[in-house]
This record gives sequence, C-alpha cells and structure tokens, in this order.
Amino acid sequence: MPEMVIYLLVIAVSTVVVWKGSGYLESSSEKISLYYGLPPAVHGAVVVAVGSSFPELSGVVLSTLLHGDFELGLSSIIGSAIFNIMVIPAFSGIFSQGSLRLDKELIYRDALFYIISVAVLFITFSFAVIYLPEPGGEMTGTISRSMAAFPILVYLLYIFIQQQEVSDVRGHEKPDIKPGRQWLLLLMSLALVLVGVEGLVRSCIFLGDYLDIPSFVWGITIIAIVTSLPDMLVSIRLARKGQGIPSVSNVLGSNIFDLLIAAPAGVMIAGSTVVDYKVAAPLMGILMLATILLFAFLRTRLTLSKGENWVLMAFYLVFIVWVVLEGTGQVSLLLPA
Repeated sequence: MPEMVIYLLVIAVSTVVVWKGSGYLESSSEKISLYYGLPPAVHGAVVVAVGSSFPELSGVVLSTLLHGDFELGLSSIIGSAIFNIMVIPAFSGIFSQGSLRLDKELIYRDALFYIISVAVLFITFSFAVIYLPEPGGEMTGTISRSMAAFPILVYLLYIFIQQQEVSDVRGHEKPDIKPGRQWLLLLMSLALVLVGVEGLVRSCIFLGDYLDIPSFVWGITIIAIVTSLPDMLVSIRLARKGQGIPSVSNVLGSNIFDLLIAAPAGVMIAGSTVVDYKVAAPLMGILMLATILLFAFLRTRLTLSKGENWVLMAFYLVFIVWVVLEGTGQVSLLLPA
C-alpha cells in the first residue's frame, strides 16, 4: 500500500510539472514564431499544435520506446481526442459570455479535415490487421513504419492546405524578443514535459499491474486528461474573451496533430509495434460518435448553447464510466473479454 501512495503522489507532482512545462512551451514557441515572422498557417498548424500537443506526443513515444506499451500511448491519444472535443468545448461554452458563437468556415473546413484524420488513423489500424497480422494473435496486427507514414503524409497535406490560404509574409519587422533566451526556455520546457509525462506513464503502468486493470484504462483517463489540460486552459481563456472560433479551432488543430503525428510517432521511432484491433476499433468508434455529436451541435445555429454544453459533459462522463467498467471486467459491451 505505501508504494501505491508513492505512485499516486508521483501522478500529482507529474500533473503539475506537465502543466507548468506546457505553459512555458506555449509561451516560448509563440514568441519564437513571432520573432521569425512565421505565416499564421505555419504558426497555427505547426508551432501551436506541437506546443499544445507535445504532452500527448511524449506519452506515445515514451510508452512505446521505453516501456514497450503502445496500447497505453495509443489509448491516451484517443482519450485525449475525446476529452478535447467533449469537455473542452463544453467548458469553453460554460465560461463564455452567452453562447459560444462560431462560423461555417470552421465547420466545413477544419471539422471536415478532422473527420478525415479520424478515418485515416482507423484505416491505418485496419491495414495492420489485414496485411501484417500477428501469428496466433486474434485481431492483432503490426503497424510498420510505411503504414505509420500514411497519417504523417496526410498531415503534411493539411499544412499545405493551410499555407495556401495565407499570403507570403513580407516586410516583417522583428519584435523586441531575445531569440536565444526563448530557445533556451523552449528546450527547458520540453524537458519538463518529458519528465512529467514519464512520471505519469510509469505510475499508470504500476497501477495497472497492482490493480490488475488494463493499461488502456489508465491511458484514456489519467494520462489523457492531464495531457489535455494545457489545451483546455487555452480554449477557456479564448472563450472568456468572446473568441469562440479560435477556442474551438485550437481543439480541432490539436486533435488533428495528435491523430496524424503523435499516434504514429511511436511507430516511427520504434520501427514497428503491435496494435490490438479489439481495443482500437471500439475506441475509434466512440471517438467518431463523439465527433458527430459535437459537429451536430456546432452546426445548429452555429453556436453551443448552455444545454448542449451539459450534454457533451454528460456524454464524456458516461464514456469514462463505461471504460472503467470494461477495464475492470464488470461489463463487456464492446471490448471482448
């Protein structure tokens, strides 16, 4: 029992470290982008996405490379994506002045590419089971580097599309920012996030073994929620200023990066990894269902009403309860025993 208390304390400390590190990371990356005059598309699709999603990226890489548990990293990515599109828009709407107002461009451009991202990752998992099935494994397959490159190429297409919608930056006047200091702060913040996420991963692996609960449960709950806190704080701040569009687009951009870059990152580093389709497919199905629910709410009157915010929160709570019950063997609705 004392050992369990220690790991619970590690989770608490790691949460604070990830939170602080992510804050420094976003601040330094924003100033570096401003100093070098990066186009808005590059800043949003690359700098901001990498900054806010680095905790999720770290979780996948550390889980796969150091601990050989791709399922833990993958579940944290999917859990984070569900948290992002359910809880963050809901909280943004609750803390905003009135209803959270959006526009059609957000729905038909960013949302459409986000749905494509979900489908691309799902297809990648399917290819692993179809073309590289594990010998003797039931519905398991190996994701190779060539398969993992597919989502990454789609993300490069996303950056290209974003780039085409902005003009070249001309006559950029550099602000009064010391780039050397910001690069140093960036490196220090990256190190802080890595240390914090490693503490989370190690603690979740211990709790999974100690309580005999599958690793995907801890990835979807603890790691996913902690690594999504930076995104939530950014979106809430924007919503309180009445900026509903960037509040939601921040979430979509982060999710696109998580699904197309963070998820295959562990595979690219490790060379290959095994995916359990019985776990991945139901989780991707829930993610798609949550996506449909959110976009249906967003499209009606191009707002998120107070009632819709609470429906999103209720959906997420039901999802978490279901995951815990599935992981502890109390129910087996979607995940085979």
